[in-house]
Amino acid sequence: MIRKLLMIVVLAVPFQLTKAQTTTWKPVAGKIMSPWAEQVDPSKPLKEYPRPQMVRNNWQNLNGIWEYAITPKSTNNLPAKFDGQILVPFAVESALSGVGKTVGKEQVLWYKNTIELAKSVNKDQVLLHFGAVDWQCDVYVNGNKVGSHEGGFDPFYFDITKQLKKGKKQEIAIRVWDPTDDGPQPRGKQVKNPEGIWYTPVTGIWQTVWVESVPKTFIAQTKQTPDVDQQQLKFSAIVEGGMAGDQLKIVAQNAGKTVSEKTIEVGAEASLPIANAKLWSPTSPHLYDLKISLIRKGKVVDEVTSYFAMRKISMAKDSKGIQRLLLNNKFVFQYGPLDQGWWPDGLYTAPTDEALLFDVIKTKGMGFNMIRKHIKVEPARWYRHCDSLGMLVWQDMPSGDLGGNRWDNRVGQISGFNLDKERSAESEAYHKKEWKSIMEALHNYPSIVVWVPFNEAWGQFKTKEITEWTMQNDPSRLVNSASGGNFLKTGHILDIHNYPDPSMPDPEIFGDKQVLVLGEFGGLGLPVEGHTWQQKDNWGYQNFKNNDELLKRYTRLMDDLKKLIPLGLSAGVYTQTTDVEVETNGMMTYDRKVIKIPEATLNQLHQSLYQATQ
Repeated sequence: MIRKLLMIVVLAVPFQLTKAQTTTWKPVAGKIMSPWAEQVDPSKPLKEYPRPQMVRNNWQNLNGIWEYAITPKSTNNLPAKFDGQILVPFAVESALSGVGKTVGKEQVLWYKNTIELAKSVNKDQVLLHFGAVDWQCDVYVNGNKVGSHEGGFDPFYFDITKQLKKGKKQEIAIRVWDPTDDGPQPRGKQVKNPEGIWYTPVTGIWQTVWVESVPKTFIAQTKQTPDVDQQQLKFSAIVEGGMAGDQLKIVAQNAGKTVSEKTIEVGAEASLPIANAKLWSPTSPHLYDLKISLIRKGKVVDEVTSYFAMRKISMAKDSKGIQRLLLNNKFVFQYGPLDQGWWPDGLYTAPTDEALLFDVIKTKGMGFNMIRKHIKVEPARWYRHCDSLGMLVWQDMPSGDLGGNRWDNRVGQISGFNLDKERSAESEAYHKKEWKSIMEALHNYPSIVVWVPFNEAWGQFKTKEITEWTMQNDPSRLVNSASGGNFLKTGHILDIHNYPDPSMPDPEIFGDKQVLVLGEFGGLGLPVEGHTWQQKDNWGYQNFKNNDELLKRYTRLMDDLKKLIPLGLSAGVYTQTTDVEVETNGMMTYDRKVIKIPEATLNQLHQSLYQATQ
């Protein structure tokens, strides 16, 4: 079973380095570390298959020790000498990279590695994949440029077949430039001078690098969209190098038994009937397996495995005429943490897959049924974990080109004044291009139920246009146009932010048009000695001295939040899952070693929220 295979948590393996590597690579000391930092295997970090929605057997992981150099931006040729070694896929600024240096807009970061392609991979066509590289990169194989990419959060690949030499050994080099907050590109919460809610820069490779072998005609992309009301799965695919008469055979299975099967011409769309479907939800995260075969003249040319779920996200008025957030046509109050997805040792990158899974397991154990993935995109395996465990996800678009206009909740709600920021054509294009790529890359993950194009007017522009464009791009999900931002009466959701106490938009003014949401609140701070990013000047929106004080205040927040649900509130987002750098308002410390309120206590408190909807 694909599902079982991908959910295996790999046990930590002790360091297994050559003598030379032992003397040159080690994590950078000075900051707190998560428990998984010492479990990182530098010879094969993050070794799990990186693309769970489209699995092939012929692949090879290229994570591990590479060479790096930081040179002036004017350097366009591969440096003759490199500065040292870096552990890929950890960003150069992170402790786990073994480097811990900043780069900045006036310099570029170079990578180089001589790899040995396995015999099973070095055949047919060879694709070089990058999960994510922040931000602009040029890729070279054996001295030949194979392509460029701009975008820090979306996966990409290049066909490197023609650049490969005879034999196993091949040289890969990468040039990366990242202006962080000195450029117009999406960059999330990274700034060159971290403070408050803004964090350390992330430059270069921060997700898995890998290669796979594919035939000359291969399945490049699939798109699965459940239709619960019509009891069917809509399917389409992009095939590279296809010929007239090529076909796709799609087989849906449940526990190893075929439940639906169709064969279509390449380029056509299919609707697979899924009778008596077992619906996916946080309480029953049921997944179906999927096998897609590319057939030419009766023979299988290419084949990938995947999975899907039958679930529906929608909105409808309740008996009081207030719009409600529906899951599978039933009102389910959605409550979850604001989840930044940062790590003290890996920054954007979890030390291990077990660590990546840990956050989702703990969030589920605390009784949350939703996560708002805040101003960041995770590796594909994180969404797979959410799919398997039953965690609803609201996915933010990482912000960029901040500054300029701020937001005014009162003006935005009552008057609808256009407070949008004027961004350059270049800046707008970067936002739209990467947002589209992110949505396409994540489309097949059923856990994602809401797209969030903007947050708190951070670079918010052409809100109505971007919101409607997002809705058209994916009509199967809801769109929260501006979480806590400038409200221009567009999109499915009206989302305010309020710290620390719960609040909600006025249902008499807005309730018949949009779903009412509290997109951020709480932020109760408790620094735990020995588990903070820095020794002093840590902060939360309201600070406490001990766990008992924190629990009492959080309990009051839950009591007040529960009262808003019958009045029209459909969802709430508490800040936040973990402490992040100088913020100490997490349910867990930044190193994940301390949970500030017991899981069982939180779970019990949160169950009362869901009972308020019954």
